[in-house]
Amino acid sequence: MQRRKIPSTGEELPVIGCGTWQTFDVGSSAAERAPLAEVLRVLFEAGGSAIDSSPMYGRAEGVVGDLLAASGDRDKAFLATKVWTSGRQAGIEQMQRSMRLLRTSRIDLMQIHNLVDWQTHLPTLQAWKTEGSVRLIGVTHYTESAHDTVLAVLQRARFDFLQIDYAIDDRHAEQRLLPFARDNGIAVMINQPFGGGGLLRKLARRRLPDWAGEIGCTSWAQVLLKFALAHPAVTCVIPGTSKPGHMRDNAQAGLGPLPDAALVKRMVKEIAT
Repeated sequence: MQRRKIPSTGEELPVIGCGTWQTFDVGSSAAERAPLAEVLRVLFEAGGSAIDSSPMYGRAEGVVGDLLAASGDRDKAFLATKVWTSGRQAGIEQMQRSMRLLRTSRIDLMQIHNLVDWQTHLPTLQAWKTEGSVRLIGVTHYTESAHDTVLAVLQRARFDFLQIDYAIDDRHAEQRLLPFARDNGIAVMINQPFGGGGLLRKLARRRLPDWAGEIGCTSWAQVLLKFALAHPAVTCVIPGTSKPGHMRDNAQAGLGPLPDAALVKRMVKEIAT
């Protein structure tokens, strides 16, 4: 799988990861968890590592922590989660709980979820980064309406990562956020790479175009992921899934050539317009 450098550290991150919103919010039964254990196995086998979660995602953090502990694969994971509350002490307690649920003493990437009380949490994250309990820090959002605010925050404070929405039918981040991240050494993690409005379901009814084979794509999911990865600012995409077959399909987008500028324009014209 291709890897891209995290600008602030120089370390390389595999370009395909896994989100856990909804998909990992399950109970404790073997029937519920076995497919998710296989999702993680497939991710690691394919060379991926990023797993993104949040206290907002129900039981997902605990499920991820239990599965990694059971498999002994914590060292293969780049664990990203978030703080999503107001107040300094509430933030500290929530992040400590996340560490317990994820069964780790160190989070690879701690993000301020949707900018909630970001000015309060930032000093804590900076201190924890210095101490080593958090390696990297970031901010997140998932709606176009928040992009201007996200940009203003990135202009005011230094973060290692930006997690933002970006897809072939959701390209607003191209205007200012992605260029700013690229020019200022901020890694970018993409959520919602399949877009909104059931785009993937609509495309599933269409035949793959001939040009898909030119970039090594055998599914529409791979086409959409490669579109996001074609932007030079993007470090990693984190499509969520609870199905091992989908994880295997997604991981293939990390292999082979990416669309060039001419093909990107063609993709937008044929898919998003």
